[in-house]
Amino acid sequence: MGVCKVEDFSFDSFELFYNGAVDKIKSHKSNLNLKEELRKLREETNVDSLRQELERERSKRLDLEQKMNEVLKSRLEDSPPQPPRKQQSPSNNGTAEKQQQQKEVWSSRLQKWLYERFGVYIEDFRFQPEESTVEAEEPLSAKRLTENMRRLKRGARPVTNFLRNLSALSNWHSVYTSAIAFIIYMNAAWHGWAIPMLLFLAILRLSLNYLIARGWRIQWSIVPEVSEPMEPSKEDLTVSEKFQLVLDVAQKAQNLFGKMADVLEKIKNLFMWVQPESTRKLYICLWVAFITSCVLPYKLMGFMMGLYAGIKFFIIDFLFKSCPKLRDKYDTPHIVWNSLPTDPQLKERTNATVSRRVQPVASRSSLATVPCGVSREEEAGRFHSTKKGAFHEVFNLSESERPLAVCENGWRCCLINRDRKMPTDYIRNGMLYVTENYLCFESSSSRSGSSKKNKVIKLVDITDIQKYKVLSVLPGSGMGISIATPSTQKPLVFGAMIHRDEAFEAIFTQYMKIMTTTKPPANAEL
Repeated sequence: MGVCKVEDFSFDSFELFYNGAVDKIKSHKSNLNLKEELRKLREETNVDSLRQELERERSKRLDLEQKMNEVLKSRLEDSPPQPPRKQQSPSNNGTAEKQQQQKEVWSSRLQKWLYERFGVYIEDFRFQPEESTVEAEEPLSAKRLTENMRRLKRGARPVTNFLRNLSALSNWHSVYTSAIAFIIYMNAAWHGWAIPMLLFLAILRLSLNYLIARGWRIQWSIVPEVSEPMEPSKEDLTVSEKFQLVLDVAQKAQNLFGKMADVLEKIKNLFMWVQPESTRKLYICLWVAFITSCVLPYKLMGFMMGLYAGIKFFIIDFLFKSCPKLRDKYDTPHIVWNSLPTDPQLKERTNATVSRRVQPVASRSSLATVPCGVSREEEAGRFHSTKKGAFHEVFNLSESERPLAVCENGWRCCLINRDRKMPTDYIRNGMLYVTENYLCFESSSSRSGSSKKNKVIKLVDITDIQKYKVLSVLPGSGMGISIATPSTQKPLVFGAMIHRDEAFEAIFTQYMKIMTTTKPPANAEL
């Protein structure tokens, strides 16, 4: 029994020893792991550098405290001695702190309330630099141009319709409507209600528009409506029609810009005394209006202006529109406005004045060189020249032949000779002139001393002349003139002429004049 107990005791103690050894090994390993992690943490966080910075900050703080103490000591030494303050009881200190806290709370609430109520308005008055925004420009597109022109027309339609209807009211298009409107307006102007009546009409129109926007069908208008001609629909157009549509849009834009430029230039010239007799009338009218407004009361002024506006709109304008000669004589604003020049007209007048000044000097200097028996008109033809030299020398004509007044500078065009096969001879660019007996084409590629590429056609030799369209796919009547002669198998074509119609009228008129003068009378043949 005793041996068994010893064995049992030794086995338990060994087990305990073994377990303790294992625990120590595990704890040792965990300590090693912790030390390793601590070392890595120190390396990653740079504890030494942080500790050095902390020491520097502490030294700076100590230096600042020392300087503050020295400053306070110096101030206390300089300031006179003050009586000792009475020590406040703890209860007073507590109440004072509470009052201070309450004041701070109420002030913060007041500031918050003021900011919520008026902060938005205060922010609006804050000065900020203006930001320069650049609008993105759309690329040029024929479709976009046409669409914008249509949008402009639709947007301006209400204004144009109102102005057209107002003009119809002034022209007495509907006699009964214009008579009723005239009586109502003159009665309102007589009693001083002209402006309230116009304001009431504006409110009425706006109210009608509101009802129309709500779905009501109201066809009534304040002024009589005039029917507008309906344009044909422009859907499913061909290529040539689309091209013609773009040309129409460009032409309308050109004319619109030209009218706007004319109006602005006339207003500028009116106020800049470019035409003193017109500006003088405006100057006198302004002085009369100023003196009248200073002398007469405003009520009487309004009464007079209202009566004059009604009489002018319903009676005077109707008479002037119906009688153009009467308007040209007595309508002062119309006369002044039409007499005002635009800038191109002023330039033309200046050039004409300079040429008139130079012409007498040239004529006096040339009188001595004019031979006997030669008229001034024949002599004037000698001095006319083209870019290549004297006119008669370029085309090998007599000195009496010179361009007509309508084509002194020539018409720029290109000559298409369909009898030639070479490209250089098939098309030539140049200037076209017409004289009393000849049709002359000056090629721009010909040299000053050579006239091989120039073309001279006798008007008598022309067998047919008509307008011509070079490319049939393009819309319109074309920009060319076809001339047939016995010496050519196919008619000559003068194409790409901007002023084609003007050139055709001049050439055809001179051709008919030559043919009627050279044609023998019928009695002579008999």
